[in-house]
Amino acid sequence: MAVVRHEKTRGELKRMAQTQPPETLVRLSDSKLTVANRAEDIRGREVLDKNGGNLGKVDDLMIDDVEHKVRFPQVESGGFLGLGETRILIPVDAITKIDDKVHINHTREHVARAPRYNPELVKDEAYLGSIYGHYGYPVFWEPGYAYPMYPFYL
Repeated sequence: MAVVRHEKTRGELKRMAQTQPPETLVRLSDSKLTVANRAEDIRGREVLDKNGGNLGKVDDLMIDDVEHKVRFPQVESGGFLGLGETRILIPVDAITKIDDKVHINHTREHVARAPRYNPELVKDEAYLGSIYGHYGYPVFWEPGYAYPMYPFYL
């Protein structure tokens, strides 16, 4: 999923990403950016675990403000009329397929044990590291991190 970005060379973006800590994460809805191709916008789509169980819906996308790449879909589940809902961040690395739904390669039980979304900690390196660690992926700001071949639309 591409997000419209400012004109910078690929080398500049790579250097910035390797030197910028994760405090550059923002919710797409809070930015002036948009998804480059509206058909690729996964907000509002259901998220399914690896067994086909419904985990909730993509409520927003967390992007890094340097490379303008999606780093986490924010998934909302439960609740009624906005009350009692739970939000979690799932690394974009966990997405295995996107069709009319978003499929991830983890079970509902594994996702249920993940750190909960906390807007006050979203720029904290340890908090984000705990999310990546829970799902078994390297953090995006480490040198050598390779952005997943995302998205997989079928």
